[in-house]
Amino acid sequence: MGSELVKLRRRKDAKETLKQIERKRENYFLIHYSCESFYDIQDGRTPRITSIAIRNFYSGQTHSFSIHKTAEQKNISFEKISDAYDKLEKGMLGEYFEYLALNKGSYYLHWNMRDINYGFQAIEHRFKVLGGKPYLIDDDRKIDLARLLISLYTVRYTSHGENGRLHSICELNRITGKDMLNGKEEAAAFIDKDFIKLHRSTLRKVDVMSNILERILDGSIKTQANWIAKNGVHPIVLVELVKEHWLIASIIGCISFAGTMKTLFF
Repeated sequence: MGSELVKLRRRKDAKETLKQIERKRENYFLIHYSCESFYDIQDGRTPRITSIAIRNFYSGQTHSFSIHKTAEQKNISFEKISDAYDKLEKGMLGEYFEYLALNKGSYYLHWNMRDINYGFQAIEHRFKVLGGKPYLIDDDRKIDLARLLISLYTVRYTSHGENGRLHSICELNRITGKDMLNGKEEAAAFIDKDFIKLHRSTLRKVDVMSNILERILDGSIKTQANWIAKNGVHPIVLVELVKEHWLIASIIGCISFAGTMKTLFF
């Protein structure tokens, strides 16, 4: 299958996904989390989770799980969080997985949460390491908003920039980035034990993602993609369709043959 035809079909699938989201908003949640920077880890372990936020797309109600909140619940002072991190992280993740289990059947929109480095698997792995048994979300219930944008508008929808496409698309659409940290800032906040700042960033990001999704649905999203990319129209698609579908090729062949005969005999 030709590359442009693949893009066209991915765009069609993405639009169908958006229709499903619009019809059942209450079943869709935006999710994001912050963690220790895996670039700074020297002993090979996986990054510690610091906070997770889950926002219902319909109601806007947001549930969050964080190290400092768990510490407060367990009467552990802020200064002693590092000494009890394993215990606090396990407690926080336990609440998170309980929430997922209570909302089974829901769909989760995320931003690049795709693998063991950063994603659902990474959170699950951390809980297992700490002795917990995670509730697993089926992969077909995870929707990558970042990839959805690429399917709709191609990779040219915005530049990667210094801080990634999430920050870039916010700047392009004048969505305020207050409290939203970039990768370097999150790493610095973890080192400084500024867990509240990390928590605020996580909350802000699910809010921003909801804003972006709303604009995609109502057609007001601004991108750097050209008209062809935005509308999924490309001359090469016609050529690829002809190559793939014998019926279309036969019809075009008949039309071409009829035109040639008319030129010869009339």
